Amino acid sequence: MNNFQNEPQPRTINTQVGLRSFLTKMYGYMSLAVLVSAITVYLSLTVFRTQVFSMFGQHPVLFLIIFMVSMFAMIGGIQVNATRNPARSFGLLMLFAVVFGVEISITLALYTGATITGAFIAATAVFGTMAIIGTTTKRDISRLGTHLFAALIGLLVASVVNLFLQSAMISYVFSYIGVLIFAGLSMWDANRMRDMYLQYGDQVSSTGLAVSGALQLYLDFVNLFLYFIQIFAGGDRD
Repeated sequence: MNNFQNEPQPRTINTQVGLRSFLTKMYGYMSLAVLVSAITVYLSLTVFRTQVFSMFGQHPVLFLIIFMVSMFAMIGGIQVNATRNPARSFGLLMLFAVVFGVEISITLALYTGATITGAFIAATAVFGTMAIIGTTTKRDISRLGTHLFAALIGLLVASVVNLFLQSAMISYVFSYIGVLIFAGLSMWDANRMRDMYLQYGDQVSSTGLAVSGALQLYLDFVNLFLYFIQIFAGGDRD
């Protein structure tokens, strides 16, 4: 009887050890992807600046279409291969980080180093705080994702409309809304991946699941960073 009662304890300990290992992998892969993008941005703005901006200047629409299609294809490839072929999924994540780094380098070229640094620090602080809350909270926040995605769709539609209105004030307000949405998504994704591991971690590759989670968190962080750029910039464009 005593042995039966004590059985859940080692199982619980093993689960917690496995969860820590999974979270370490996931945040490690996400941080590596951010680092790869940062290095790519630096190289695109320095060593390969002429080539990148020449290509964008000659065929801006084609450039954006190719990059958008390739990124969506890689996102799909990462998710499809996450549990089937974790190594391939990880490779696609790193390639995605490079491609995204080249694309956002075009935008970051408009801003000063001080603005970029400030936005990166702010994004890191907000993301880190929300990810910790999402990973450790005991509350059920699963329904939050539906509201956040609805708000994100509304923001995207309103941003498209503002392309025609060209209102700087509206763009500025939208930047704060974007930060709130992606701060919430950072918390929700962190919570969702923790719960997903606890539910399916013994049925699928934890490495593949970590890569899938790293992609989601990478996108949350990068979008936070880009919205903070707009907030911090003001009239501080080069």
